[in-house]
Amino acid sequence: MAHAPTAPAPDKPLVVLTKRTIWLIFGALMAAMFLSSLDQTIVGTAMPTIVGELHGVAHQGWVITAYILAVAVGMPLYGKFGDLYGRRWPFLVAIGLFTLASAGAGMADSMLALVLWRAVQGLGGGGLMILSQSIIADIVPASERGKYMGPLGALFGISAVLGPLLGGWFTEGPGWRWAFWLNVPIGLAAFAIAWFALKLPSHRSSRPVDRAGIVTMATATTGIVLLTSWESLASDGYDWSDWRLSGLAVLTLAAIAAFVVVESRATEPLLPLRLFKNRTFTLSTLIGLVLGMGMFSAMAMLPTFLQMSTGAGITESGWLMLPMMAGMMLTSIGSGLAIARTGRYKVFPVAGLILVGLAMVWLTTLSGDMSMWTFGAMIFALGAGMGLVMQVVVLAVQNAVDPHELGTATSANNFFREIGAAVGSALFTTIFTTRLTDNLADVFGGAPGAGDGEASLTPSAVQALPEPVRTGVIDAYADSLAPSFWYLVPLVVLGLVLALFLPVLKLSDVAGMVARGEAVNDPSELPGARAAGAAAASASTAHPTSGPDADPTLDPAVDPTPAGDRAPDTLGR
Repeated sequence: MAHAPTAPAPDKPLVVLTKRTIWLIFGALMAAMFLSSLDQTIVGTAMPTIVGELHGVAHQGWVITAYILAVAVGMPLYGKFGDLYGRRWPFLVAIGLFTLASAGAGMADSMLALVLWRAVQGLGGGGLMILSQSIIADIVPASERGKYMGPLGALFGISAVLGPLLGGWFTEGPGWRWAFWLNVPIGLAAFAIAWFALKLPSHRSSRPVDRAGIVTMATATTGIVLLTSWESLASDGYDWSDWRLSGLAVLTLAAIAAFVVVESRATEPLLPLRLFKNRTFTLSTLIGLVLGMGMFSAMAMLPTFLQMSTGAGITESGWLMLPMMAGMMLTSIGSGLAIARTGRYKVFPVAGLILVGLAMVWLTTLSGDMSMWTFGAMIFALGAGMGLVMQVVVLAVQNAVDPHELGTATSANNFFREIGAAVGSALFTTIFTTRLTDNLADVFGGAPGAGDGEASLTPSAVQALPEPVRTGVIDAYADSLAPSFWYLVPLVVLGLVLALFLPVLKLSDVAGMVARGEAVNDPSELPGARAAGAAAASASTAHPTSGPDADPTLDPAVDPTPAGDRAPDTLGR
């Protein structure tokens, strides 16, 4: 979809988008995106040590849940406020919150303090993720955006694998607090770069803030995240006779219904329902939802399987997940470059979802004695498929909406992917743990304490078990995990069907800020500018307009065209 530039307001200075400006901004965005995505996974492997030192075993689930919840709630707010007031100050606030909270979490002396700082981290992290993608759309046209979105997608994949690896290394080495303190120098550098390089326009808006939409969205999101995290928040797991659980479910459904009603009546809705009339937005958002359910579900349990089957430590299991990162990097960057060169994007999510589906089917053959080379090939294929989809659907959404709603549409797409990840991980974990409990009971043959086998087993304890019990436990994990992937295959097939109906729109060659009249491209870097300059110089040399050899037909003061045939100039004269 081509977006025609609109006339700028006369009192707003225009930003000149030179290549140097774009790359400086992109550097700040990469650092910020790395911060946010890394902290979604870095704490998981350090959790046993953290709760031991802070005496908070009963509340350990909140360390991760608080971050995820704050990210999910913050995403729509940053997207909408960025559209209304500009993205420079929200981006700086997000970096500041995240960096400050990282220092606070590293110095936390209680579990309550850690949970609160993690929530503040999430409020900053949600803004970093959304604003990074939105700012790229502001400064780079969709036809060129693949070259930039690809590395951002690859960075997300790197963080997903590097997070557990770094968390384990810090825990076993200098200490778990460094998992948070690492963010401080990176955050300060990102803030400094953004302060000087992020010259984006800010503006006032007379449109009212959708307070009712914010409250109902936050309530609904909180309910969804808490419901999907119930096993980690309540010691007795899912028990629908518990009035707290059933009451939370009713409250969540009521908040969702209220949000829909509020958004349909709001003057300036937080999430305009009219966006769902846009076919590209709706299909791309549903694909993101489905991919989030499948991707995070698969990644959640694979490190546990590796530790149990191979005896690998926390850090080693992270290294064994590197093939997935390599596959995601390769296809994410490659597809971005290909889209920028050809202008075609639909083929990539279709191919990616086919590859993800095949990888899921392959993962159903996991066994306790399988070669690590085979396992590496499986997860490489899975990562390669994800890399073809993740950032392409964001690009499709941004290309299909009004430039004034880039932030809102981008945040909505990411928001539903986060919700899908929370729901999918909860369902997949429930299926896996239910099967594992039954399989371990068979392995221990009803021996005393067999019912607590899953809770008491650690990778080192499994490796110390005598045969054939050790092999039985490893097979129990494999036999529980492998069939569970069959439940994810229909989700991927659904995503593939949606991708097949994704409309093909011409990629816009106008950046968001240019389309809104807030910026102009550097004239010297426009396509054909240098060629035109060279041609003009050549023409002036061959046919001078002044001097003894001047061609009178090229003199602007001498027009050989008869007055009656002369077209009016641009000023209407």
